[in-house]
Amino acid sequence: MPTAPAPETRPPLPPFDREAAIRKVRTAEDAWNGRDPDRVALAYTVDTRWRNRSEFLVGREAVAAFLRRKWLGELDYRLIKGLWAFDGDRIGVRFVYEWRSPAGSWHRSHGNEMWAFDASGLMRRREASINDVPILESERLFHWPLGPRPADHPGLDELGL
Repeated sequence: MPTAPAPETRPPLPPFDREAAIRKVRTAEDAWNGRDPDRVALAYTVDTRWRNRSEFLVGREAVAAFLRRKWLGELDYRLIKGLWAFDGDRIGVRFVYEWRSPAGSWHRSHGNEMWAFDASGLMRRREASINDVPILESERLFHWPLGPRPADHPGLDELGL
């Protein structure tokens, strides 16, 4: 008799302690910096609920489609996330990312996210508020090669953000 597939899990699992919450935040940052929408979407439940700015999404497929659109318009995307707070199955995050528009102008986006996870460590809810600020290319602070932020690169506090 065939066995049922093991449920998806994304360690660390709730309830989170400080170390696990920091690991969860850095894992999310690394995945988003990889800019692979299908891979990033796997961190969310199949019925995840999102608010991103004024857009409301339901489901993993909607998240992947959103990310594909996002990264077509946000070129040279580099992101830093930082733990703000945690409790049980919830994590609060602040983040900043820099990106270039297709027309060549640079932006720095500042935001806050509230995350809620299921018992398997998949994100079931994400609420994000984000503000974009135009910057000059000379004002950029995130200069690592595209992909995950190097371990020795400063975080938000060290950069004064």
